Amino acid sequence: MSPSTRSSTSEPTGLPLRHGDGGPSVRDLHQRLAAAGFDESGDPDHFDDHTEKALRAFQAARRLVEDGICARQTWAALVDADYRLGDRMIYLRSPMTRGDDVTDLQHRLGSLGFDAGWLDGIFGPDTERAVRDFQHNQGLASDGVVGRETVAAFERLSGRRSGEKTVAEVRDFERLRDHTGVTGQRIVIGEAGGLPAIVDGLARRLRLDGAEVVTLHQPDLSDQARAANEWNGTVYLGLTLADHDDRRISYFEIDGFTSHGGRALARHCTTALTPLFAEPVENVGMRLPILRETRMPAVWCHLGPAALVVERAAAVTDALREAVTAWGAATDDSDGD
Repeated sequence: MSPSTRSSTSEPTGLPLRHGDGGPSVRDLHQRLAAAGFDESGDPDHFDDHTEKALRAFQAARRLVEDGICARQTWAALVDADYRLGDRMIYLRSPMTRGDDVTDLQHRLGSLGFDAGWLDGIFGPDTERAVRDFQHNQGLASDGVVGRETVAAFERLSGRRSGEKTVAEVRDFERLRDHTGVTGQRIVIGEAGGLPAIVDGLARRLRLDGAEVVTLHQPDLSDQARAANEWNGTVYLGLTLADHDDRRISYFEIDGFTSHGGRALARHCTTALTPLFAEPVENVGMRLPILRETRMPAVWCHLGPAALVVERAAAVTDALREAVTAWGAATDDSDGD
């Protein structure tokens, strides 16, 4: 399925899609999985075992939650996977262009020393400025439009890098080195439902420690990311209840880029939370939209079982305060990278 023949990028009816579902939305799901290279050749109109296997493989490859269910985050990732750099012309527009081709563009720019901002897969003003700078450097028309000539220039420079890290990675390391404790930090704490007491309690404790804190209680995590960015937060910590005995702390990571600030905070959260549960709390690099779209070190705490988390809410709050405090106090938290 070529980019020009793909169906609408709007969400299909009936999300989340899961085993046993059928109809046009499932057919669209199969088409997108096949276009992304995950075709298990099942019945195109039914969400069956083949569909679930392909979807789990896609989720694993995209560093998403591997639950075999196509909810909003997985659907957004499928839409992002529609285009590769060069498939379409990219320019600054409203709403801003999103996709894997934009992420690839941002990574290439950053690898060559051009500051495209955070690798969020969104073609915004920072990325456009970096494209103009790149075009000027290459003797091209500096129009900020990524067309055939600009893509060809990137291809000619394929394999060249200005250093070992992209501009975004260097900035992330600089944030780690500039740690001065939590005093003055602009901390964003969010939850998508079920944990308001922990979020509000943590916010109170961190304010007493001298931090500026804003809390976000809303289910749309892209809205949370926008609010955190507009407030110019220095770090984001998000919480959600797991449906089962599932505990992991996620930070932003894609092929070729890791948020070292997020990974450091995830490690501190893991250390602080593990004593509260019978099994270790895992930390893992993922590309969940909330982690990708927040232009700051960020973690997403997926905690369960729900009954145990609620029962130990006070202890969880104290552990998270300990983790944020340790992260803020660290002067060299780079994991040796």
